[in-house]
Amino acid sequence: MEEIRQLEQLKQMIEEKDMVALKDEVSRMNEADLAEILEELDTTDAMLVYRMLPKDKAIDVFTYMSHSQQLQLIDAITDQEMLDIMEDLYFDDMIDLLEEVPAAIVTKVLAAASPEERRQINEFLMYPAGTAGAEMTIEYLALKPEWTVEESMKFIRENGEDSEMVYTCYVVDEKNTLLGFVSLRELVVADDATLVEDMMTTDVIYVKTLDPIEEVAERFQKYDYLALPVVDKEHRLTGIITFDDILEIIEDIDTEDFHRMVGIGGDSDMDYLDESAWSLAKNRIPWLLILMISGTISAGIIKHYNPIIAKYIILTTFIPMITGTGGNTGSQSTTVVIRGLATGEIELKDVFYIMWKEGRVGLVVGVILSMVNFIRLMILGTDLGVSILVTLTMIVTIILSKLLGAGLPILMKKLGFDPALMSAAIITTIIDALVLVVYFNLAGLVLSYIV
Repeated sequence: MEEIRQLEQLKQMIEEKDMVALKDEVSRMNEADLAEILEELDTTDAMLVYRMLPKDKAIDVFTYMSHSQQLQLIDAITDQEMLDIMEDLYFDDMIDLLEEVPAAIVTKVLAAASPEERRQINEFLMYPAGTAGAEMTIEYLALKPEWTVEESMKFIRENGEDSEMVYTCYVVDEKNTLLGFVSLRELVVADDATLVEDMMTTDVIYVKTLDPIEEVAERFQKYDYLALPVVDKEHRLTGIITFDDILEIIEDIDTEDFHRMVGIGGDSDMDYLDESAWSLAKNRIPWLLILMISGTISAGIIKHYNPIIAKYIILTTFIPMITGTGGNTGSQSTTVVIRGLATGEIELKDVFYIMWKEGRVGLVVGVILSMVNFIRLMILGTDLGVSILVTLTMIVTIILSKLLGAGLPILMKKLGFDPALMSAAIITTIIDALVLVVYFNLAGLVLSYIV
């Protein structure tokens, strides 16, 4: 509600052309809130408000904007304003933005950069997307082992303002080889004459430049560090990844996995409201086509068992309930296993234990649901033979669905594919076909003896 009030207030000031009050209001607002409000304004009004901001605050607001909003702003400002923004951004934020903007803007930024900055920018842009090297920043504090605490604190005071992380200082030799780290807390309470090498921790948790970002995220979740150093193949410190950056990456990974699980493609960096209807449609059509065509398998199975259906037409009444139950139970197991694989809670070696556990879960759930359904059918006056058939089918269906739902994502992982590709829709399609085979084969056996 507060943001809505602020938005309406800004709109009123713009409409009344009260620039003094507008400048005073936006200078007091929180940067993250202001970034959201700017997204609600049209481009002209957003630019007017943005140019009212003090330079330091404007940069902070820019970092809170979505990528699409940042690109819209860059299209609307002058080249010099764009270069000013790039110059004041943290290095990793600048690299992320350069990967999105047109080549002409990258060329302008490189032309305005110093030779050393140009080399660093080109080096970072060459790291493959989705690796630690592509996400790291070079704005960290590195101390020398021979420095005293007094020398180290002087260095931190002089350079800490430009660093993304001052709480952890890394220790390197003359070749920039990573030797250890020391916390700011330890430096503050230590004697001024103490050498860094005498107090540093040498057991360093690090990642390599070409490590997949998913592995980096797992390291953060395991060790709860504020930052992790990134080293090259010679163990030289090339940058760090901070926890706030990895939080954004984890969110993107989770969004991408969720899209895959429900059979949706698309660019996770683009907001839903910013994507066109055609863009959304073209990302969904391939999966829908695959599922539609695969649905003909179920139709073929039903056609194959037409003689049984013709004899016991009532069997068709229970097909939606049986296949729906199978799909739902299978999707539950799939979701749990995919999430477990993503967080590292479940590993490939656990496959037999998982299958055994899901099998037992399926048995318990199957018996309970089947008995409830059997009582319901008998109350409704359904034939005894049909009630027994549906009950047995439900038990087999639920156990089979639990096993498939748990096993197929693990199989995908074993084959080197993303387990999230085994979406709930695909699981449901596979289970539907198998359930129909079970249902009609049991019908042939059970009804021939009982009816």
